[in-house]
Amino acid sequence: MVRKNKNSKAPAQKMQWDSQPLSAVAFCILGAVINIAGSSIAAHFKLPLYLDSIGTVLVASFGGYMPGIAVGYITNIINGITDITNAYYAVINVIIALLAAFFAKRGFFERPLKTVLAILAFAGIGGILGSLITYFLYGFNIGEGISAPFATYIHENIINNVFWAQLTADFIIDVADKAITVTLVIIIMRFIPARLKPLIHFYGWRQKPLSEIEREAAGVQRTRSISLRHKILIVISTAVIIIAASTVTVTTVLYHRAILDENEAACQSVVSLVRATINGDDIDKYLEKGNRTTGYDTTVQRLYAIKDSSPNIQYIYVYKIEKDGCHVVFDLDSVDENGNIQPASKLGDVIDFDPSFEKYVPDLLEGKPIPPINSNDTYGWLMTVYEPIYRTDGTCAAYAAADISLQTVTLHEISYLVKCTSLFFAFFILILAIGLWLAEYHIILPINTMSIAAEDFAFNSEKERNKSVEHFKRLDISTGDEIERLYNSFTKTIDETDGYIEDIQNKGRLISKMQNGLILVLADIVESRDKCTGDHIKKTAAYTRIIMEQLKKNGKYTSILTDNYIEDVVNSAPLHDIGKIKIPDSILNKPGKLTDEEFAVMKQHTTAGGEIIDGAIDLVSEAGYLMEAKNLALYHHEKWNGSGYPKGLKGEQIPLSARIMAVADVFDALVSRRSYKEPFSFEKSLAIIIEGSGNHFEPAIVDAFVGAKEEVRRISEMNMSNENSEI
Repeated sequence: MVRKNKNSKAPAQKMQWDSQPLSAVAFCILGAVINIAGSSIAAHFKLPLYLDSIGTVLVASFGGYMPGIAVGYITNIINGITDITNAYYAVINVIIALLAAFFAKRGFFERPLKTVLAILAFAGIGGILGSLITYFLYGFNIGEGISAPFATYIHENIINNVFWAQLTADFIIDVADKAITVTLVIIIMRFIPARLKPLIHFYGWRQKPLSEIEREAAGVQRTRSISLRHKILIVISTAVIIIAASTVTVTTVLYHRAILDENEAACQSVVSLVRATINGDDIDKYLEKGNRTTGYDTTVQRLYAIKDSSPNIQYIYVYKIEKDGCHVVFDLDSVDENGNIQPASKLGDVIDFDPSFEKYVPDLLEGKPIPPINSNDTYGWLMTVYEPIYRTDGTCAAYAAADISLQTVTLHEISYLVKCTSLFFAFFILILAIGLWLAEYHIILPINTMSIAAEDFAFNSEKERNKSVEHFKRLDISTGDEIERLYNSFTKTIDETDGYIEDIQNKGRLISKMQNGLILVLADIVESRDKCTGDHIKKTAAYTRIIMEQLKKNGKYTSILTDNYIEDVVNSAPLHDIGKIKIPDSILNKPGKLTDEEFAVMKQHTTAGGEIIDGAIDLVSEAGYLMEAKNLALYHHEKWNGSGYPKGLKGEQIPLSARIMAVADVFDALVSRRSYKEPFSFEKSLAIIIEGSGNHFEPAIVDAFVGAKEEVRRISEMNMSNENSEI
C-alpha cells in the first residue's frame, strides 16, 4: 500500500501570486499621466525642455523593464494623436525605460557620481538618437521642435554644419531635461513609503515567489547549448523582425510607387495647363519674330502663374523638336535645391537631346505622345512629362513639358523609412519585453524551479526525502496551462514515488533484520556445539565495529572503511566460525589441550567455512556481504608475520576484515571461559594483544583497539544475550 501525503496539491487548485496587479497597473497609468502633463507644461510655458520622460523613469525604476517600456511607448503614441511627430520619438522613451530599470536595479540613483552617469546616458539617447531622427525627418535640415531655435543659433554663429549644430543643440537641451527628470524621480522615490514599493513592482508570479538567490538560480540554468530564455528571445525577435522587415519593405515600395504616381499626376496636370495656355498656331511666329510677337509676354506671365501655383514643379518649358535638337519657345527661371536661381534658356536656343530621350526622338519628331520619363542627366534626377501642342490643322507645333525633381522623393522616402523604423523599433522592444515577461513567469521560472527542485531531491533519508517532497509542493505553480498540469503530475508522481521508496526501504530493513537474524541463528547453531563460547559471536561482532570506527578516527584505511563496508563486516562477523560445523564434537568440546593431530583437524574449520560460504555465494546473483563473510571465515587465523593458517598470508595480503577479526577473536577468547582455561583479566588480555602487535596482529589495528579500550571493556563485561543492537 503506497503512502499518500495528506497535503498533496489537487490538480484543480490554483494560486495567484501576482503582487497587487491593479495597483501596479494604476502606477503605470500614473506614469503616463505624469509624462503627458510634463510635456504639456513645458509646451504651455514654452520651456526649452521636453519633460516627457519623468513618468517613464519613475515607473521603470520601481516597476522594472516591462511597465517602464509600456509607459514610454504609450506616452508617445498618445501625444502622437495631436502631433504625429511625437510617435516617431517613442523609441527614445522606450530605450530610456530600459536604462532606467537597469540603473535602478544597480543602485545608480543612490550615489551622486552614478546619478550623473545616468543623466548623461539618458541625454545621450535623447540628444544623439533624437537628433538623428530629427535630421532625417526634416530632410537633412534643422527640425521644427523645441531645439530648432537653439540649433539655428548654433548653426549661424558656431557650427556651420547643419547636422552637428542640430546634434549639439539636442544634446545640451537633453542634459538639462534629463537632469531635471532624474532629480524629480529621486525626490519622489524618497517620499514613497517602503511598504508601498512591493505593490507597484509589476510581478507576474504564477508560483510561490522566489527569493533573489532562488530566482537567480532558476533564471540562469546552465544548459548544453541554448537556454530556454534565449530560445524564446530568438523566436520572438526573429518573428517580429521578419514581420516588420516585410511590412516596412512592402510599405516603402508602395510609398515609392505612390509618390511617383502622385508626382506624375501633378506633372501631367501642369503640362495640360501649359498646353491649354499656348496656341499652337503661334509657335512658328514666336520662333520667327521673337518675344516681340504680340501675346508672348502675356503667355510667359501665365506660365509663371502656373509654376507658382505648383511648388513641386522645378522646370516648365515649351520646345519645338527638330532634328538638330530642342528649339526653345518658352523657358522659365527656376530655383535649385539650395535656393539659387537658375536662369532660363533664351527663346530660339537649341538644346541637345539628353541620353534618356534619345530613344524617343523619332516619336518626338513625328509629333507623337511619349510616356513620362525618369532621367538622371544634365539637369539632375528628374521626372519629365511631355505633351504635344497642336495647330488647328492637327499637326504638332511643339511640346509642353514640366519637370519634377526626384531628389525630393528620395528625401521623403528616407524620412518615411526613419519613421517606420523608429515606430517599429519602439514597438519591437515593447513586444519583446511583454513576451519575455510572460515567458519569465509563465514558462522559464516554473520549469527551472521544477528542474532545480527535482535535481536537489534527496533520497538519503526519510526526513530529507519528505523535506524535498514538501519543498516541491510549496512551489505551488499555477500557470493554468500545460506547465501547471506537468507540475501537478510531477507532484503526484514524486509523492507516490516517495511512498514506494518508503515501503521498499521498510521492506528492505525488514529483510535485512530477518537476514541478520538468520545469520545469528545459524551462527548460534554452530556455536551451540561449542559449550564454552557463550556470547562469542555477538561480542566479536561488536569488537569489529569498535575497531573499524576507531581506525577511521585515526585516519587509517578511510577509503575502505565506508559505512557499507563496516555494516558488511559487522553483519558477516557471526559467520567467522561457521566452519566449526564440520569439526567433530570430541575435538570441538575437548576439555583439555588438543593433540597435534586434533589441532590439525581443528584448523580445518577455516577452509570449511570458506567452502560453506562459497556455496552460498553460488546461489545468489550478488555476493554482497558474503564476500567479507568468506574473508572472515577463511583468514581470521592468519597472522601479520605470516605464521598463521590456512594460507600463511602475511601483512596486507590478509584481507583487512580478517586482520580486524583476528584481534577481536583472540581478545574475546582471552577474556572468556573455555573448556581448557579460565578467563583472563581485562588488563592481562589487553597486554597480550599489545604484546602480539607486529607479530600476530597488525600494529595499526592494535592501536585502534587500545585507543577504544573503554568501549572494549564495556562490551567485554556485558551479557550479550539480549543486546543484539550492539552488533
